[in-house]
Amino acid sequence: MRSTVVSYPIPPYSNLPIEPQWYKPSRFVITALSYGQVTTVTMANGTNNVVPNYVVGQLIRITMPSKYGASQLNEQLGYVLSIPTTNSIVVGINSVGTDAFIPTPTFLPNQSQTPPQIMAVGDINSGHINAFGPFCTKPCIPGSFIDVSPVQ
Repeated sequence: MRSTVVSYPIPPYSNLPIEPQWYKPSRFVITALSYGQVTTVTMANGTNNVVPNYVVGQLIRITMPSKYGASQLNEQLGYVLSIPTTNSIVVGINSVGTDAFIPTPTFLPNQSQTPPQIMAVGDINSGHINAFGPFCTKPCIPGSFIDVSPVQ
């Protein structure tokens, strides 16, 4: 018996699920905060031990569930100003007077446990193109997501 190979279009059951580790910059869980005129965000490594992959000048957003305190930082946007260590970044968000961050809050049974997160803002359709203009094959846009899937 001869089997038929379908080449195009790709049937839905052949599409691989989207995996967060295949895109960079990725989303990371916040483990600590240092407050001041600028805020230092310390992050845990991501899925499959992906280390934080932000760059200076990139726009980020912080999401802070109320159980973790620091509610004034929820949905705050800021630019990455520096990267002092492999798992922390300094962002241009003024956090003076912000409530204390609670790294390990207590949850009731069946209560949502969404962790505090930091993620890049932007997509491939906005921002500046690099100095090579229309001759560049890749856009260089801080905040854009790049597909680094092993099965492109």
